[in-house]
Amino acid sequence: MTEAQVPQESPGEPHPLPDPETIGQEHPDVTGGWLRPSVFGASDGLVSNFALIMGMAGGTDDPKPVIIAGVAGLAAGAFSMAVGEYTSVASQTEFARAEVTRERREILRHDAQEQAELASMFVAKGVDEEVAREVAQQIHSDPDNAVRVHAREEFGVDTEDLPSAMLAAVSSFLSFAVGAFIPLVPLIFGVTSMIPTVAVSLLALFGTGALVTMLTDRPWWFGGLRQLVLGSAAAGLTFLVGSLVGGVAV
Repeated sequence: MTEAQVPQESPGEPHPLPDPETIGQEHPDVTGGWLRPSVFGASDGLVSNFALIMGMAGGTDDPKPVIIAGVAGLAAGAFSMAVGEYTSVASQTEFARAEVTRERREILRHDAQEQAELASMFVAKGVDEEVAREVAQQIHSDPDNAVRVHAREEFGVDTEDLPSAMLAAVSSFLSFAVGAFIPLVPLIFGVTSMIPTVAVSLLALFGTGALVTMLTDRPWWFGGLRQLVLGSAAAGLTFLVGSLVGGVAV
């Protein structure tokens, strides 16, 4: 479409208001949901179990204890991630609900004061004071709506979209288990050499690092190389520690 074909708005004509349900749909969910714990859970599982397996491999030539350690690391890490994520998100949600309840109580008891407070926040964002007071008054005509707006403006909580602790826990458990399982695949299939495990793990490190860039503004190759370098360093250092400990034990 050329510049001449671009529809021009009439001077002074207000732009039609968009559907509130469609606002922000072009942006990813930056507050959490299932994607963040899934992506980072898989990355954590891969790095930690790869390092654990390499540490065991550095201390022994017997593949059996290496496999046992890898399986134990998968189970322990997955359950630990799930419990930690559940506790963290549940506590965050409970705290948010407590603050929302407190804000509702304040609005019901001191409506005029809370109206003035909301108008003041709008003025700080560049709204004319008279308009800000009128908007605040309209918002406070519905107590539930007033609670939603105050919660969002004062402490950044969407009362209708609080994070799910169970969703975060299950996502973390499954993704960590998937990531931690990758270095185990060659060993489970009877491969005694560590070369296939290292090769598969390095490819997976690059892949998960590239996938993480879906949540950032970094190019995919940067995320992949960064994860590859850091994950390799962790596995290499753990292998060195395992070799030192194995040598002392022998």
